[in-house]
Amino acid sequence: MAADDVDEEEEFGFSRNYFLAKESSGSGKKSTSKVSDIDVVDEQELVAAMSEIKPKHEKEIAALRDGYRGSYSQWVFELRCGFGMLFYGFGSKKALLEDFASMALTDYSVVVVNGYLPSINTKQVVLGLAQVLWDLLKTKRKTPAASVSKMKEPSGSQSLDELILFLNGPWVEEKDFFICVVIHNIDGPGLRDSDTQQCLARIAACSHTRIIASIDHVNAPLLWDKKMVDTQFNWYWHHTPTFEPYKYEGMFFPLILAHGNTTQSAETATIVLQSLTPNAQSVFRVLAEHQMAHPNEEGMPISSLYSTCRERFLVSSQVTLNSHLTEFKDHELVKMRKNSEGEDCLHIPLPTEALEKLLKDIA
Repeated sequence: MAADDVDEEEEFGFSRNYFLAKESSGSGKKSTSKVSDIDVVDEQELVAAMSEIKPKHEKEIAALRDGYRGSYSQWVFELRCGFGMLFYGFGSKKALLEDFASMALTDYSVVVVNGYLPSINTKQVVLGLAQVLWDLLKTKRKTPAASVSKMKEPSGSQSLDELILFLNGPWVEEKDFFICVVIHNIDGPGLRDSDTQQCLARIAACSHTRIIASIDHVNAPLLWDKKMVDTQFNWYWHHTPTFEPYKYEGMFFPLILAHGNTTQSAETATIVLQSLTPNAQSVFRVLAEHQMAHPNEEGMPISSLYSTCRERFLVSSQVTLNSHLTEFKDHELVKMRKNSEGEDCLHIPLPTEALEKLLKDIA
């Protein structure tokens, strides 16, 4: 008991001294500094300074990635067994997954989804997968004649359920016929909501798809319930730290120590456009060229954009154009305005100089 009393007295003395110290410090002169008084560096200066930082341990990082190549055959075997593959560990896995796809998945069609983008149109992803499967079934002649007659070509007018049903159709009897879907950061900002994860789980459960994904957020596993993990995604977990910088994944996060300007927006737009189809890039180019030629207008009317794109054989219908515009809006590449005549116009929220550089970068 005596020892316990001594411990309590020491604890009480420590607590008392702590509060006495707080009181004495509070009676002194307080700082008048504010966060707003911090002299924040210009963004271009910060980016330039960061670009001069020399990467470290390049040889070790390259050796680590080469070491993973010895596991490629095992990873392919796991895909053929019906597993989805989930890669986790410190460092960007983007280069690793793309190297795996280019070297070991040459016998399969591969679709890449950049989950680190700020927003992603899930239906467009599903439609893209369905169209890839449709082309495979038609060109490779892997389906019986009876099944071909029952198939309907996937289109944007179909519902999400119909497209997923097509991906899961009994078109081919062989089990080794599937599309590999590489998702960089399945836990990315544009994919974290419950509905999107449910949709991805349904895609993973389809007979003609296999998911190969990476995660980086510490709470990423909380996105899924037991059914999604064990039955739909059917994850095979791989700890693959690469220690590579998050060059692309971090592109969309604002630089905290810098003043915001259009440089970051233009770079972000470039990366987003490079991830879209060539046709979508061409449609965006038409819009950008019109805006640069008519800087004083509210934007380009949708009807004019459709006419121009149709003349250049970029779109075949209004539905096709609308699907491109939906992607642009989701990624905040364009804004809607009304002109003096009340028409809906499309405007790219970038100055002319940034637009010119953007068009050169995606050329």
